[in-house]
Amino acid sequence: MFTGIITDVGEVLELEQRGDLRARIGTVYDVDGIDIGASIACNGCCLTVVALGREPRNWFDVEISAESVDKTNIGDWAVGKPINLERALKVGDELGGHIVSGHVDGVAELIDLKDEGDSTRMTFRAPDELAKFIAPKGSVALNGTSLTVNDVDGATFGINVIPHTKEVTTWGDVAVGDRINLEIDTMARYVARLREWD
Repeated sequence: MFTGIITDVGEVLELEQRGDLRARIGTVYDVDGIDIGASIACNGCCLTVVALGREPRNWFDVEISAESVDKTNIGDWAVGKPINLERALKVGDELGGHIVSGHVDGVAELIDLKDEGDSTRMTFRAPDELAKFIAPKGSVALNGTSLTVNDVDGATFGINVIPHTKEVTTWGDVAVGDRINLEIDTMARYVARLREWD
């Protein structure tokens, strides 16, 4: 489990297609504090650490199934790409965002981007099958970042990103047309499922 509060912007150092895709991610995390088998959210995707190292900088490797590549924006990764990172929650950690599973539901498209004061207003188009789960003032995880939905119009929804968030995540470098990992709020998923039983 995660909170959607990004704690590092990592960098894709290597990509290798084996039976699955293997990625090496550079990080500021102390690799002495990461266990093999640990979960780290990479742009919102919960991935399992399979190797660790310190040269030329701290890094961890993850193996990514074809299913994960197909259902997320991982297929857009390239060497040098910055990605949002978050370590898994530990008992007693502060829950600063919202409960995020790291199980990406689909890919949204960034369709508009404009400054509003010091913040940036972003509009996304969600896949039609996920739009019903997104509500004004609700939460979504976008590329692993917990964000509040401002408004919804059909399959499009808007959020605002404050300057601090743009500085400590990859949100300062996005562009219209970018494909963004979307995880809907877990509670919205359960409410919808309960309604199906009525």
